[in-house]
Amino acid sequence: MFPQIPLAQQILLACKAKGIRHIVLSPGSRNAPLTIGFASDSFFNAYSIVDERCAAFFALGLAQQLREPVVVVCTSGSALLNYYPAVSEAYYSNIPLVVISADRPASKIDIGDGQTIHQRHALALHTAYNANLSEEEQDLNYNTYLLNEALNTAALKCLPVHINAPFEEPLYQTLPAPTVSFHNEVGLKKHILLNTEKLLQFAKDWNYPKKMVLIGVLPTDAIAQKWLDWLEKDPSILVLTESTANVVADTFIGMIDTFLTPIEKRQLQELLRPDVLISIGGMVVSKKIKEFLRKYPPQAHYYIDEHVGYDTFFALTHHFKTNINTFLETVSPELPPVSSDYKGTWLSLYRETLEKRATFLADIPFSDMAAYKAILERAPTPYHIQISNSAPIRYAQLFPAKAGWQVFCNRGTSGIDGSTSTAIGASVVQSAPTLLITGDLSFFYNSNALWCNYIPKNLKIIVVNNAGGGIFRILPTDKGTPFFETFQETTHSLTAKHLCAMYGFTYLCAQNQEELTKTLETFFSQYESPMLLEVFTPRVLNNTILKDYFNVLS
Repeated sequence: MFPQIPLAQQILLACKAKGIRHIVLSPGSRNAPLTIGFASDSFFNAYSIVDERCAAFFALGLAQQLREPVVVVCTSGSALLNYYPAVSEAYYSNIPLVVISADRPASKIDIGDGQTIHQRHALALHTAYNANLSEEEQDLNYNTYLLNEALNTAALKCLPVHINAPFEEPLYQTLPAPTVSFHNEVGLKKHILLNTEKLLQFAKDWNYPKKMVLIGVLPTDAIAQKWLDWLEKDPSILVLTESTANVVADTFIGMIDTFLTPIEKRQLQELLRPDVLISIGGMVVSKKIKEFLRKYPPQAHYYIDEHVGYDTFFALTHHFKTNINTFLETVSPELPPVSSDYKGTWLSLYRETLEKRATFLADIPFSDMAAYKAILERAPTPYHIQISNSAPIRYAQLFPAKAGWQVFCNRGTSGIDGSTSTAIGASVVQSAPTLLITGDLSFFYNSNALWCNYIPKNLKIIVVNNAGGGIFRILPTDKGTPFFETFQETTHSLTAKHLCAMYGFTYLCAQNQEELTKTLETFFSQYESPMLLEVFTPRVLNNTILKDYFNVLS
């Protein structure tokens, strides 16, 4: 069954020609031609998500895991603007999200009709391509060109695109077969030649005895094992990773803030300052490493990534626009071994720090930190883990990641707005069980995410509920005023219990260390239904324990 409107047919045929199978639809009238077409064709996996903001983040989660374009479709008007948070996240996280918005014809804009806004270029600042299609029959060839450009851009550049499609009524008529065709132009990935002069400079800089490799957000298995082994063996290379790097090795330092604390306290920054910094992957969570490298910049900074090349530390020498495996395969024959004690010196200090850390953590009262310790120590492998922003991802960086975890977080914009929806979308196409670790504000802010018919039974959510925005107690603000509690911390007495009853989740809770330890055993052993564990931690103790943690490490 095909929509009668030729433009809608074109869009359907274009998505099919590009092999785009996952389509997230939100209800509406103006997008009915697309909804009917996508939902009626068994080629597509069509999902119905009512809340457009949730729908976009759900699609983001699908695309994040599939590493291929996913379409999200909405009706006209403000529905499109609800996509913007997810679109901006996709833009900064290199996720190929394809937004298709139904629109009123141009003649209906600015005449007082309902559900009309200026949709053309509405997402332009955070999309890689904007295709403003025409409903006129004489423009079908031009529409074909625009659709090819938009969908090829999403796939090749791993970035979001926006396709705006005006439809005139009637909207619901159908045909047994399309009346138009779509000529598919296959997008070709451009082979980017590495700058020979910069490669020679890199090889020359390699002779420095202090090289730091900083690994940000990466998908699982992004770095081949042979190159991980190579990095491990080199005594002149100190490798720093984060949970979201999805890289674990014995000689890699995975808790950056923990590592840097005694260095700051003992004023050893100049000794640690690298001669050469090599960045791999996307965004970095640690504020400490950003502050350190901005104050003590390297002599040379090379960024190696197919997509991004951020000058985060204001010292960027060159961005090699390729993946790390290809780069090292190309350049490694020209890199001689370098005698150095750089890695050994700092690993020795790190081991001392870990001993202090273990002593401290063994004796802390029940708190956010104690809860995250229990959760992350007991989370099994293999497991797909999503972590929300703000306090959860920062606490996660204070604990070692496990081999066998796949860890993700919406670090593009670092917002709390769609973490639950992203996790649910990701869980739908994940073979491993999915665990979302989230804070209370993030969870309640995105509670419509649970209004979803596609939640797998092996989805698990842990909500660390400290009755407000605990991150604000860590920041240097005046905490003794009603202003702080109301407008920053936003204290509350909400619980997820009734949400779980409404949406069919098994609900568990814990209010102390003993309960949490016992409940986690049940939580990770049962898969008959999606489960949510709400961990109630004290509101006013957490920031003190966190500060004590860093003080003890010095």
